[in-house]
Amino acid sequence: MINNNSVEIIFTVSELNREIKGLLDAQTWLTSVCVKGELTGYRVYPSGHHYFSVKDAEGTLKCVMFRNAAQNMKLKPENGMQVLVYGRVGVYERDGVYQLYATRIIPDGAGDIYAAFEQLKAKLYREGLFDPERKKPLPRFPQRIAVVTSSAGAAIRDILRILSQRYPLAEVRILPVRVQGAEAPGEIADAIDYANYINAGDLIITGRGGGSAEELWAFNDERVAYAIARSRIPVISAVGHEPDVTIADFVADVRAATPSNAAEIAVPDRVELQKGLENSGNRLASAMRRVTEQRRERVLRLAGSRALSSPTAYIDDRRMALDNLTNRLGYAAKGLVNARGTSFARLAAGLDAMSPLKVLKRGYAIAEKDGKAVRSVSDVAAGDTLSVKLSDGEIRAKVIA
Repeated sequence: MINNNSVEIIFTVSELNREIKGLLDAQTWLTSVCVKGELTGYRVYPSGHHYFSVKDAEGTLKCVMFRNAAQNMKLKPENGMQVLVYGRVGVYERDGVYQLYATRIIPDGAGDIYAAFEQLKAKLYREGLFDPERKKPLPRFPQRIAVVTSSAGAAIRDILRILSQRYPLAEVRILPVRVQGAEAPGEIADAIDYANYINAGDLIITGRGGGSAEELWAFNDERVAYAIARSRIPVISAVGHEPDVTIADFVADVRAATPSNAAEIAVPDRVELQKGLENSGNRLASAMRRVTEQRRERVLRLAGSRALSSPTAYIDDRRMALDNLTNRLGYAAKGLVNARGTSFARLAAGLDAMSPLKVLKRGYAIAEKDGKAVRSVSDVAAGDTLSVKLSDGEIRAKVIA
């Protein structure tokens, strides 16, 4: 296009975006920058990429952190947090906007603090204060609860409100302490020790509401960690909000996301308990009705039985059974005697048939010498005396020849 004797270059949108991207990419100093500001509009997409902006009093810068970089981030970013964002500046051609491609986010001015946090965390881990085996179970129905926190903060109001709603039977004892500042760690540790000394409760809740890393730092002190570890009473740590993680959370027997959540964990819900009791009562009543009905049916059956309607019937039946057994026994005994008699007669007849006396009755005689039967003429000699047995007596004889 010719205009005022000058030539204008006409770009398409994508061509211009591409040119601007090339210009920015050519600036090597933009490949590694650090931007200080306040987090705003922080969102994590299902893809795992993090999209947010950093702003100050006069401007806003769009940022993106891809999933591979976000996976290595220990910080839990929150809107309103003052941070330092490291990365490179580039242009997203499709939208024609420049943005910071972030690789790391750290709290502004908290580098030394977080280094100390990681150092203490590693030390206590080596000493076994984080071991699951040393964690104590919470009582199911606590009668007394000791709360170690500020008496003026929102945390204690939330805890008391929820405890009274869920389980008003529990007695709550407040041990007021400062929860931030140089004196706070010592006061918190002493209060936990004192609660154990006077047996202030069946469990201890310690913590505070949300705040900056510096405001929560009392619960990253090793004095608090050791006090929680040596407590014989189970301890629930409830510091800040869900993303906030302190050393006290690692050492405590149970970590709660918030003070309100600690109160929910500490006690059962009376509404649920009441429903459970009602259900148990209904099941018990139903079971009793079933048992009662079964017993009633049994009584009715027994009431209509012959044994109850005619008490002597059972004796009569047994008497008849006895008579029957007596008759059967008599028949059996008689049959046995007859069988034995027949067998005896048969044996006696056989024995009688084989008796020598039968032979003698037929006219035969038995000659004996010296009590032995004479079987051959060679058994005797002339002059021997013999005994001759007949069927009706005995003859003494002498051998002539």
